[in-house]
Amino acid sequence: MNIKNHSIEELNTLAQDIREKILDTVSKNGGHLSSTMGATDLIVAMHRVFDAEKDPFIFDVSHQAYAHKLLTDRWDDFDTLRTFGGMCGYTKPSESVYDYYVAGHSSTSISLAVGAAKAIALKGEKRIPIAFIGDGSMSAGMVYEALNELGDKKYPVIIILNDNEMSIAKPIGAISKLLSQTMAGSFYQKFKAKVEKTLENSPNATYMAKRFEESFKLITPGILFEEMGIDYIGPVDGHDIASLIETMHVAKAMGKPVIIHAQTTKGKGYEIAEGSKEHWHGVSAFDLETGISIKKSGAKQATALFSEYLLCLADKDSKVVGVTAAMPTGTGMSAVMEKYPERFWDVAIAEQHAVTSMGALAKEGFSPFCAIYSTFLQRGFDQVIHDVCLMDLGVAFAIDRAGIVGEDGETHQGAFDISYLRAIPNMTLLAPYNDSTMRLAMDFAKEYTHPCAFRYPRGAFSATDRESPAYELGKSHLLKEGKDILFIGYGNGVGRAEATAKLLDQEIAILDLRFVKPLDKEMLITLSSRYKKWFVFSDSAKMGGVGSAILELLAEEKILDIALTSFEYDDNFITHGNTKLVEESLGLLPEQLAVKIESTLGE
Repeated sequence: MNIKNHSIEELNTLAQDIREKILDTVSKNGGHLSSTMGATDLIVAMHRVFDAEKDPFIFDVSHQAYAHKLLTDRWDDFDTLRTFGGMCGYTKPSESVYDYYVAGHSSTSISLAVGAAKAIALKGEKRIPIAFIGDGSMSAGMVYEALNELGDKKYPVIIILNDNEMSIAKPIGAISKLLSQTMAGSFYQKFKAKVEKTLENSPNATYMAKRFEESFKLITPGILFEEMGIDYIGPVDGHDIASLIETMHVAKAMGKPVIIHAQTTKGKGYEIAEGSKEHWHGVSAFDLETGISIKKSGAKQATALFSEYLLCLADKDSKVVGVTAAMPTGTGMSAVMEKYPERFWDVAIAEQHAVTSMGALAKEGFSPFCAIYSTFLQRGFDQVIHDVCLMDLGVAFAIDRAGIVGEDGETHQGAFDISYLRAIPNMTLLAPYNDSTMRLAMDFAKEYTHPCAFRYPRGAFSATDRESPAYELGKSHLLKEGKDILFIGYGNGVGRAEATAKLLDQEIAILDLRFVKPLDKEMLITLSSRYKKWFVFSDSAKMGGVGSAILELLAEEKILDIALTSFEYDDNFITHGNTKLVEESLGLLPEQLAVKIESTLGE
């Protein structure tokens, strides 16, 4: 959509149309709402000032980029947002040439912009990268690594800081507002450039001018960025399109790195969602009139079980502590944080810091739970190795969203945690498969004085609840005897194994593996003499996963007569969409697995 010649009135109308389109779609499909509604005016101004066909538009996390999608030839297809086979909820170059990079995790945009600026300089091209980043993403260390180089190299990069929480700095009354508006204008920027040029050969005058400018900025939020060598403009009103366009033109003409600090209101245009309301960050389908979710109630989610039992453990033992990285509600930490704010912390988008800080707490004799999504724990991988496992410290990693997560897609699927954690010395890996074993796994994790990680799914466990024995290190639990065939389930895979077994006219033994590291060597060797056909069920990557671990054990023990088939994920990134439809596309529904097993047995 070409909006270069639109009037300000037309742009304001377009922004409202975009918000209505987003609201209508997200209320039906679910998705990110408050941040992307607040970012709409900024994105409209970006498309007016910069050239989306050649300038890299780099969105951080990119859940804020719905308006960008609607402005780049995807209006008619937007109704398919987050559906299986439809439009992705994040930027995705394979979906559109206007999407510069895949972005589902935070704090990558400025690094990407620096890299793009280097390439542009080497090619001698006239393009300028624009990094669009939210204030929440500014809590991650990667941002400052990128800013540090950018301030030194001075590549022309525009950073649009969408501050919808005022977490960078709050304007200090009318004086700060006046100064910020002045600094956003072309007069101030031209005056500053002329003074610098005139005084560059007069050391004393330059010193005085510099001191005056520094004093001028002490009561504005930009001093941090200016000290890093990056020009700062703002705060500006992120909903005043005319002012935004003028500000972006000024920044574009400067030919050096500039941060535009724009303050926006989350949920802008939908009164129910406006303001700092975490609930409206990401939503399921809801009623537009009332804002009430229309999601059907069902079995209790694993995250809710974790939340309830963590609070119970904290009530009983003051040594129980915990951390999450910007996801207190998503990980179920919010309740215990509210009751025990001195023992449970949200460290913002800083997974590396979260992991390392819990290492120190474990060293001091506490029982820390580090609750992080599977996909986000990847960002703390070095810290898991260097700051927890190397020291052999008793940190319990509560890995939420293990397995297929549905509509968030490739960047968020919890496929790799078993593979990337199993290789680390001193790490113990376990998994519950129903409500009762969730509590038992947490009891084990609390008392265990070495590193451990337990994983659980986004939704409810698929297996029915039953009483189970307590967890014992490296011990599995045989749920059912059978003839010839053994189903091995790990975590939520136990439920899939049980559902598949019911569809087969066979007496099938079912093993709750419980621990993938260490494996129950004694049990597996015993079962190898009774069952020769093994099938592995686990919501995880096949490479380096549960089946691999079992095959390694069989090879070490020289047990060569077992036919093992693993129903883990193949070596591909998994698309977005309704979880059942995604599983169907992977051939992982119990009905599909039953057909595969019958075919294997027939062969």
